[in-house]
Amino acid sequence: CRVRGATVDDGNRPGMKIAAAVRDGDKQTCFAIRRAVFIEEQRIPEVEEWDDHDATCTHFLAVAEGDPAGTARLIAAGDIAKIGRVAVMKAHRGTGLGRRIMRTVLDHARQAGFGSAQLDAQVTVLGFYESLGFRAHGPEFDDGSGILHRRMTLDLAADVDSRDRAVSGGP
Repeated sequence: CRVRGATVDDGNRPGMKIAAAVRDGDKQTCFAIRRAVFIEEQRIPEVEEWDDHDATCTHFLAVAEGDPAGTARLIAAGDIAKIGRVAVMKAHRGTGLGRRIMRTVLDHARQAGFGSAQLDAQVTVLGFYESLGFRAHGPEFDDGSGILHRRMTLDLAADVDSRDRAVSGGP
């Protein structure tokens, strides 16, 4: 996401679509984006990228002007929506697409009745997730990828309340 002064580029542009990937072809496209970003670009070992959750979680696919642009996944863990594998293709970074993907996933989690969201963020993008209301907890850790992470959480009900106040101008 780009922040210019007080203006945040939220990625609302014609030709951008983000939705749950329900067709097998869409899921395969999500996997191709993850392969490009995590395995090829960030050199994360392939064995660390794929897991059993891929078969059961909700995948989200972002498309910009007809091209695959980004992805994320949501794992249901009781009352917690675990968000992960958030990836934006290099050509679409800095456009606000990452923020829009996260808003879509968080809206889906709220509508599904989750009380909170959790993710393990690469330390280089902590500020991005903090700008969405997430708070970091605990020490940095290597999740097996060779990249340092921190656990972050967001109270989904409180986040809605704060967004409502910001829109209405209330306290």
